[in-house]
Amino acid sequence: MKKLVLLFFIFVGTTLFAQPQNYIVVDRNGTGNFRNIQQAIDSVRAFNPAGTVTIFIKKGIYKEKLEIPTHICNVKLIGEDRDNTIINYDDHANINKIGTFKTFTLKICGTDIRLENLTVQNSAAPLGQAVALHVEGDRAVFVNCRFLGNQDTIYTGKQNARQYFVDCYIEGTTDFIFGPSTAWFEGCTIFCKRDSYITAASTPENIKYGYIFNNCKVVLGDKVKEMYLGRPWRAYAMTLYMNCELPDGIKAVGWDHWKNEENKKTARYMEYRNTGKGADTAGRTWTKVLTKKEAAEYTVENVMKGYDGWNPAKEFSTKK
Repeated sequence: MKKLVLLFFIFVGTTLFAQPQNYIVVDRNGTGNFRNIQQAIDSVRAFNPAGTVTIFIKKGIYKEKLEIPTHICNVKLIGEDRDNTIINYDDHANINKIGTFKTFTLKICGTDIRLENLTVQNSAAPLGQAVALHVEGDRAVFVNCRFLGNQDTIYTGKQNARQYFVDCYIEGTTDFIFGPSTAWFEGCTIFCKRDSYITAASTPENIKYGYIFNNCKVVLGDKVKEMYLGRPWRAYAMTLYMNCELPDGIKAVGWDHWKNEENKKTARYMEYRNTGKGADTAGRTWTKVLTKKEAAEYTVENVMKGYDGWNPAKEFSTKK
């Protein structure tokens, strides 16, 4: 009998010890493996040979400035409840003159990182650029997340990196989705808090795809009356809205050239089959309205495939 009891405790102890290797629980109340998310991230082995690690984050407000470095890959951060599992920090660019790119609440540099059911917030006052999500990692996926901020909420920060956003809520004021990466936004809600610009892509000339918004809904705050779909942070910015709902209040011209007429010759701004009062393309004097044949090129499979044939939409298409 004693031998059986001893074996039982050895089995239970081994199970509990092994669990954090692939499934980690974070809880501010102390019931999980860690109280802080960064501690959980730091516990993952570099280029973990054990496969995918899931970090389950219980409801709570986590005031942390998080970084997932390049050697931490193949990790899922899953919140218990999207609206009540909140990662929050409050840096902005004019605090000690740190500049835009150090203001992030969450910075992702590792490959194959997935966020689900989480809120990532930069709660700084609107006194300068304040990034909530800074993502440089390739094959990053964001599902049912909220990204809250003002100016520069999401920075897609590396060319040739690919990011896929599904059913997310993104809010901000100026250029609140910006950067050089290739990013697909599927079924997302884009909430504009102030008269300004939604996107500021900086797609390099040699990169074919920048930002694609498909089946998204743009919503304007009560006091917002004049919104641009985007402006080119760099000359060859590429952005496409297709099958999106665009409200009254989107400027008739649609896009801004960032005080440089030359940008009209190089920026790759496109629209296709959008709806709503803001979708009228009669005033779009220098952007392209795609034909059905031209629009057929813009699929997740084509845009995201890169060098490895990545198609993140496969998972979601099988669920419908």
